[in-house]
Amino acid sequence: MMFNSAGRSKSVFMHYQSIRKKMAGRILLLAALQLAGIPANGAEKAPLRYENEQLHLRLMPRSNEQMAAFFEARGFPPAMREALLEYCFFTVVIKNKMPHTLKLNLTNWRFTAKDETVQRIPRDHWPPVWRELQIPKSAQATFRWTLLPEHLDFFAGESEGGNIILAKTLAPFDLQARFTTGKGAALVARVNDLRCAGNGGQGQ
Repeated sequence: MMFNSAGRSKSVFMHYQSIRKKMAGRILLLAALQLAGIPANGAEKAPLRYENEQLHLRLMPRSNEQMAAFFEARGFPPAMREALLEYCFFTVVIKNKMPHTLKLNLTNWRFTAKDETVQRIPRDHWPPVWRELQIPKSAQATFRWTLLPEHLDFFAGESEGGNIILAKTLAPFDLQARFTTGKGAALVARVNDLRCAGNGGQGQ
């Protein structure tokens, strides 16, 4: 029994270490995107956010110029950059402020503009696109790493970030982000009046 307990403890420790390494890598990429996204006049628009005693959620719209600079700096080929710039990007940061688990499932997020759905482009959309364009595996891997995970369990106090990709729209839209707590309760965060940067919205 003592051996089994020690084995479980080691497994849990290695799991946490793996999570910390993944978070560190993603944070470095997000920091690079933040640097690429500073406007020429040095003024940064305030991010859109939702916060209570359970959750911190922040969204930062990214313009085509910001994303183009970020992608080019990472060696994305022109065909890949052109395909991606047809879409709307937001960098998202989530922090679990609870003493128990917060569960993310992006299929439970709804983006709506006047009762019409704004399509979120999931990560499984991209592999066939990259195969058709013959994008190198290294660029595909870097791109995947910049995306917010589709599913993730946040431990107490844990933060994570990444990009979400939407169909471009000129209209303002709202987000209803549904999470589940470790106790099985639903937690819904709402952020209103989002706009794709480059269309007269935030982030310019």
